[in-house]
Amino acid sequence: MNAPTLAGQSRTAPAPAAPAPTLLAVGHGSRDPRARATLSSLLDRVHELRPGLDVRLAHIELNAPLLDDTLARLAAEGRDAVLVPLLFAPGHHVTHDLPAAVAAVPALRARVAEPLGAHPLLVEALAGRLAEAGWAPEDGNSGATGVVLASAGSRDPRSGAEIRRIAALLGERLGGVPVVPAYASAAAPTVPEAVRALTARGRNRVAVASCFTAPGLFATRAAAHAPWIAADPLGAHPALARLVLHRYDRARTAAPTTTPARELAAI
Repeated sequence: MNAPTLAGQSRTAPAPAAPAPTLLAVGHGSRDPRARATLSSLLDRVHELRPGLDVRLAHIELNAPLLDDTLARLAAEGRDAVLVPLLFAPGHHVTHDLPAAVAAVPALRARVAEPLGAHPLLVEALAGRLAEAGWAPEDGNSGATGVVLASAGSRDPRSGAEIRRIAALLGERLGGVPVVPAYASAAAPTVPEAVRALTARGRNRVAVASCFTAPGLFATRAAAHAPWIAADPLGAHPALARLVLHRYDRARTAAPTTTPARELAAI
């Protein structure tokens, strides 16, 4: 029986809290069969860090589940969502494709988080994969070592600027060693060009750091050009899982944009 209030009315129980928005991690998609499994492992780690959270995976192309289908399914379930791009910089997919996909599902309340970007957690993951490949702390003090930071590439100048910031942070993390960004497509320099540039500076032990979330054609080609060691894609690295949650949390708590009914935000 409800206890009476001072006005003689019954005290009603508080309404249950709304569930947290679904974390929808969005990968590009790849024909490499290892890619989807790798991203699934990353999201398993994310779920371990936040056990009660609904965590799902979608792809822009090439792999199921596709983004459009997943957004429609979330809308049918009455879920809210935060899309976290498993991409590193604000290129066309982040600034156009993801917001457009959300806009095409009017029933869905969703936000688009920042890409993974220049963040200490990303640098921790990059350095960790290099260490697994054979990079030692003393290599940062050697005048013979250098690093090529390999990424997919984009024609968007904001993307190149972000990858350069990541390269600078990685160089600091490795003790001041030069880190040259390079691209698999759409931008210059290529990985072989970056390797030659470092060699011309007397850096004859050049490692390739993999700024890719999962195995695929671009990551495989970049690694093949490493004169010394090549790091694996970031995959389910613990720091990358924490970064995915960080981007989710930031987007979830950001102020509404000028379209509050849709709660669409390119954060």
